[in-house]
Amino acid sequence: MRAPNFRTLDLNLLRVFDEVMAERSLTRAARNLSLTQPAVSNALRRLRETLGDELVQRSGQGMAPTPRALAIWPSVREALAQLQASLSPSEFVAATANTAFVLAMADATAAELMPGLVDTLEREAPGVSIRVIPLTTRDPRRLLDEESCDLAVGYFPSVLADLTAQAQSGGPGAFEHQRLYDGQYVCVMRTGHPLASGPLTLNRFCAARHMLVSFSGRPYGFIDEALASLGRERRVVLTVNQFFTAGRVVANSNLLTVLPQHFARVTGIADQLVLRPLPFDVSPVHVDALWHRRSQQRSAHAWLRQAVVRAADKAFSS
Repeated sequence: MRAPNFRTLDLNLLRVFDEVMAERSLTRAARNLSLTQPAVSNALRRLRETLGDELVQRSGQGMAPTPRALAIWPSVREALAQLQASLSPSEFVAATANTAFVLAMADATAAELMPGLVDTLEREAPGVSIRVIPLTTRDPRRLLDEESCDLAVGYFPSVLADLTAQAQSGGPGAFEHQRLYDGQYVCVMRTGHPLASGPLTLNRFCAARHMLVSFSGRPYGFIDEALASLGRERRVVLTVNQFFTAGRVVANSNLLTVLPQHFARVTGIADQLVLRPLPFDVSPVHVDALWHRRSQQRSAHAWLRQAVVRAADKAFSS
């Protein structure tokens, strides 16, 4: 194995290598680096010649790293992150900043977090503004990749499973995450509903008429998947894309729905709702903040993440 001459190594080649490893795609790496794809390919060629290793090879629609690439990537990534942080032209000063942030989250999540965030803005960052956009997917990585938002907050089980698998296969991926809070899903109905008293059995649950909250509009969700694994199904007669709409409809109908337990307290109509444990097992609600790796070292983004964490702590410590 060839030992590279570090004194003559072009550090820009390591930036290209890091981006290609994160994206597993020359096209996406070129876009993120504002380079042409031939320029990225040329940079990889030069680095291959310097290190004496292929580093990445085409595999299907993407690029597969070699064992040596997987071995050196974490160290390269950490070194580049430290260099970027040390050369940052200025630190984010909340009291004088006029930055605008975009957050993607569902209405129920916003109801939990925004009071604390607004309090932080008023006390610490009067010139900072936040725009919340609807979360319409359980996989917001495209939004983050395209910089349509700075931070996504929600329940992303498949995304976290994918990121864990990527890390286990050899290194960090293009996204980072942080757990904000946990909860449970419950069956929700109006007060006085025929199923509000007595045991809520699986048979009674499946025989009822249901409303589904679906960000994408698809009339089939994780509750239906859990029922299918038991050989059962329910009848979904209404699909909406907002938790608050679901709470209002349930309070004024005989429909059942499944919502996060913590959501009931922020509806404003908690006294009109009855919460019952589901008659089968479902995974807990893990609400995470998700962001793109390129934002990791930005002081403004670090402040935003800390503010969101504090808002979550405040909301769930009361």
